[in-house]
Amino acid sequence: MSPFRASAGFTEDWQHFDLAVADGVATVTLNRPDRLNALTFDVYADLRDLLGELPHRGDARVVVLTGEGRGFCSGGDVEEIIGELQKMRPAELLEFTRMTGAVVKALRECPLPVIAAVNGVAAGAGSVIALASDFRLLAESASFAFLFTKVGLAGADMGSAYLLPRLIGLSRATELLILGDKLDARRAETIGLATKVVPDTDLAAEATTLANRLASGPALAYSTTKVLLTRELDMDLASSIELEAITQALLMKSDDHAEFYAAWSAGRKPRWTGR
Repeated sequence: MSPFRASAGFTEDWQHFDLAVADGVATVTLNRPDRLNALTFDVYADLRDLLGELPHRGDARVVVLTGEGRGFCSGGDVEEIIGELQKMRPAELLEFTRMTGAVVKALRECPLPVIAAVNGVAAGAGSVIALASDFRLLAESASFAFLFTKVGLAGADMGSAYLLPRLIGLSRATELLILGDKLDARRAETIGLATKVVPDTDLAAEATTLANRLASGPALAYSTTKVLLTRELDMDLASSIELEAITQALLMKSDDHAEFYAAWSAGRKPRWTGR
């Protein structure tokens, strides 16, 4: 846990999704299954704030995002968000769009690995939340739809035009963001959008297995790798090499690296502490 919290406390009760933390794994479950876990203003805000808190709590090393029922997240709720947006002035609309972008920024800047366990439709903002995660495990029935243009908005939303081309290439990203068509799990896997596709009945177990592997492994090495992957997206090669050299030199003095050598010398498995 970071000591630098000042007077700010941790949130005890998250009202707009379910949060469970066990064995280093923080599982966030969107819990509006009757609306395919559509997002509300409050869900966006809570996701943004939770991702800011989790790295400081000290009890989580990995985050799993999933949805209750037959959908991962169908995007912004048409009644509770889109209807209300029609009444807002431009300044208010900008506050909203900045908040939604802050969720993606928090996902990328959170030093904990994030697994999206996509158990059904991931549409609109839901597709971008999955995109911004580090791993995307898809049930065979899962699907993506970056459908912003289908509602008359720019396909570039919440950082999608930044992240998607870097993940699957400009040509395919152009297709998905402009046309907004649905793509199934197998095509998502083919183009590199899915980390892995598994039978629907195996999704929870696969997510748990990966989460436990990350939680029980060298957490400092994992988090540092994620941070560098994010930071180096916009660096030139020379800057990246220098940043990696400095970082690697620092981690060579970490407890985990010393533990690796001690374990290797003793012929045993390392006991990682994440420090």
